[in-house]
Amino acid sequence: MTPREKFIQALRREPIEGHVPHFELVMFLTMEAIGRIHPCHRNYEQWYQMSAAERRLHLVDMAKAYIEIAEKYDHSAIFVHPNPGPIGEMPDDIESTRAILETIRELSGDKYFLMIHGDPTYPIPTGDTMMEFSTMMYEEPEKIHQGTQERVAFAKKLCDEMAKHPGLLDGWCLCSDYCFNVNPFYSRDMFAEFVQPYLKEILDYYRAAGYYSIKHTDGNVMPILDMIVDAGPDAVHSLDPQGGVSLSKAKELYGDRVCLIGNVNCGLMQTGTEEELVADVRRSLREGMPGYGYIFSTSNCAFTGLALSRYELMHKVWKEEGYYGGPLCK
Repeated sequence: MTPREKFIQALRREPIEGHVPHFELVMFLTMEAIGRIHPCHRNYEQWYQMSAAERRLHLVDMAKAYIEIAEKYDHSAIFVHPNPGPIGEMPDDIESTRAILETIRELSGDKYFLMIHGDPTYPIPTGDTMMEFSTMMYEEPEKIHQGTQERVAFAKKLCDEMAKHPGLLDGWCLCSDYCFNVNPFYSRDMFAEFVQPYLKEILDYYRAAGYYSIKHTDGNVMPILDMIVDAGPDAVHSLDPQGGVSLSKAKELYGDRVCLIGNVNCGLMQTGTEEELVADVRRSLREGMPGYGYIFSTSNCAFTGLALSRYELMHKVWKEEGYYGGPLCK
């Protein structure tokens, strides 16, 4: 069974053997880990000045960065951030997006589950736009609806283009953040009006096209997690313990309906002791693995500035103890 096949089984909440699947939304520490610059850390604006030969070399190097990280840390899936294009946004250059996916497939075959960003819903606005956006929800809600409808239309267009190339893409990661550590940005009524219908619409569209979907949001998602699950993603990431999210509680409430991903405390990875990190990794595995439908990862990503040794300690615990039938899965 390939890592990709095992990842899909976890998304389906089916029984699996051996290690619980593992991946990271982003593994930024590529320079230290494998000696390659992460695609997101490159100047994508220079792409359009490159010759065809330079672009090909660039694509191969980016593809190798993704593949070598997946191989080194036993990741089952790769979240591809197309370059050119800013991180965290749906790619607008469809041709170059297809090119990087094709290059990864050329070099690794069907070994890994490949996904790209595809979330048309509005995230928490930035500090510069928060007042304007918040006022608009009350005074000009039609503008938010219109903007989201346009974003949904583009997401469907991107999906249709990817679907013309079967086997290239496995799924979509929807990365609009909705929550602060204390509470969601949207009230439940606002979420029901401005987010949930469009989230369900695009998730239904992806599923009808044969794709899987993972919904990501940091922070305290518990007050709206039922509404996210009702929208129909195959999995929810990142179950942020710094936002007070309990993996065991989420498993109890929704584990029979959606795959759960994440929950290793990124704060402890950065500032906790090694003993605290090891204990938290074991807790996440112990709470997530029973009953299947769990994929192991951090509660955000392996972010720039994180000590690689801490990530490798987390990986070591997973490697030695994170398997079905082992001491943490009772």
